[in-house]
Amino acid sequence: MIKQYSNLTQRVITALIGAALVIGGVVWGEWSYFAVFFLICLLTLWEFYSLAGLDGMIPQKSFGTFCGMVVFSLSFFIERDSLPYQYYFLIFPLISFVYMIKLYKKFERKPFTNIAFTFLGLFYVAVPFSLLNIAAFEYGFYNYQIVFGCLFILWATDTGAYIAGTLFGRRKLFERISPKKSWEGALGGAVLAVAFAFGIAYFFDTLERWQWLSISAIIIVGGTYGDLVESLLKRTIEIKDSGNSLPGHGGFLDRFDGLLISAPFIVAFLELS
Repeated sequence: MIKQYSNLTQRVITALIGAALVIGGVVWGEWSYFAVFFLICLLTLWEFYSLAGLDGMIPQKSFGTFCGMVVFSLSFFIERDSLPYQYYFLIFPLISFVYMIKLYKKFERKPFTNIAFTFLGLFYVAVPFSLLNIAAFEYGFYNYQIVFGCLFILWATDTGAYIAGTLFGRRKLFERISPKKSWEGALGGAVLAVAFAFGIAYFFDTLERWQWLSISAIIIVGGTYGDLVESLLKRTIEIKDSGNSLPGHGGFLDRFDGLLISAPFIVAFLELS
């Protein structure tokens, strides 16, 4: 139904519905937050392994996705204090099965390349989403404000870049990787992100203003590089979008690529500041 509209209209409708579902889940409570991001992580990880398959790789799609969801779930329950931190050590024997499973796969020309892509999915997708759980429970209890604020700043960066790039884009930002991205778009995204950071700091008291501004700087840089990294992945595979799950936006990787690079830096900043 939605695909009958123009790309811009599809983009707006999908963004409004998606933002309402994600933000609603984050604000409602810890279990709705867990359910929403469990599903997002699952679909994004499955999408990544599907893309790797398009390039001739044979990652362990089902087992890799299972491992990623175990990592995400463990981080949630450990940060929630439902499990002791020692349960993190279950991750290492679990992912070691990746090597053993490949011994029973016949007629694979490059099994270790496929093993590497299985691990890449975990580090590229599952780990960043799992780190969000640390931000959500930064003060020992679930607080939606940090995740909420980071998402809004990230979306402000994307929106500002899209509008400014469409209206004023002239100078190419990284033409070899993404010909459509411009310095004007990056500047527009940065301005809107900083404006949102000021607004969030005014309404939320979880972090100081300088911390929100620092997070906005991380997201401006990390979000841009996340977009470029995902563009590099798509250029390698020779596709336009990572999927068609989100009309007007492509796939889940297209929508959350900035978060995948930003999340590790945000959590490191929160833990060290």
